[in-house]
Amino acid sequence: MDTVAVTAARAGRRKPPRLGRRPLTFDYISFLLVFLGLPVAVFLIFVISPFVQAVYYSMTNWTGFTPEMDFIGAKNFVKLFADATFMQAMGNNILLAIVLPLITLTIALVFASMITIGGPSSGQVRGLRASSFYRVVSFFPYVIPAIVIGILWSMIYTPSGLLNGLLGAAGIDMNDFAWLGDERTAMGASIFVMAWGMIGFYMVLFIAAIKGVPAEIYEAARIDGAGRFRTTVSITLPLIRDNVQTAYIYLGIMALDAYVYMVALNATGGPGNSTLVMSQYLFRTAFEKGQFGLASAMGVVLAVITLIFAAAVFLVNRLTGGKDDGGRA
Repeated sequence: MDTVAVTAARAGRRKPPRLGRRPLTFDYISFLLVFLGLPVAVFLIFVISPFVQAVYYSMTNWTGFTPEMDFIGAKNFVKLFADATFMQAMGNNILLAIVLPLITLTIALVFASMITIGGPSSGQVRGLRASSFYRVVSFFPYVIPAIVIGILWSMIYTPSGLLNGLLGAAGIDMNDFAWLGDERTAMGASIFVMAWGMIGFYMVLFIAAIKGVPAEIYEAARIDGAGRFRTTVSITLPLIRDNVQTAYIYLGIMALDAYVYMVALNATGGPGNSTLVMSQYLFRTAFEKGQFGLASAMGVVLAVITLIFAAAVFLVNRLTGGKDDGGRA
């Protein structure tokens, strides 16, 4: 009996086998190398390494056309923040990052709600009649290259362009108004073009998200007497919050660049630099002035602002009831 008791006591003290431990077989190692090691290596080589190089170049006086460069520390950054043109370009980018996603995503959400659940108020929950046609028409601008959209609208906005012609036909004489040549309207006209080109994509994204919401929830809201606006605000928006957050970040990052649209619409930066963005000023500084060190500093500032923007969106989403401790809202 004593032997049995000692054996049982030792067995009780023995640690249970650890779960989740896999032997290092050839298949397991090759899987890690291909699906983990290779992506990490590509990320380090093509993302992290160029950024580290840009940080180093931003602390030099490199002209970009000679191998010689002198380390000057943070002088380029001090020069940037004392440059009124760069600060104005930064302000334009921040304005775009705030206004463009709000306008684009609001319109895209309205269209997506109309196409998916905005149909008859009785019977099965469905979208408007011929919703597939609206979906195709709305998505069409997204398949056009951004440079083509910019050139097309720059021609529409000219004093003798289509817009003034249509307004004149409607009895509104604009006196050959230059929409992109006036400081009061240049930025607004540019935001309209970018929103026009992006609404279709985010509408399709929201349609896919809304279709993932159980139809019983909308039917219950309809029985309780909720209207379309109330349903969109109180049911649809909270349930697709994660999709909206992702869309806001992507669209905000695009707005913080906006190089293609702005160059096509107003290559000089607009009247009084009213549409100048940091990427435009960076290109001009590097290739026209031959100041690659200073241009690299602009790129670093732009990257930092992009990271701060993404972090701010995540923080606002969390504070307003987004994901909490890994769970869904």
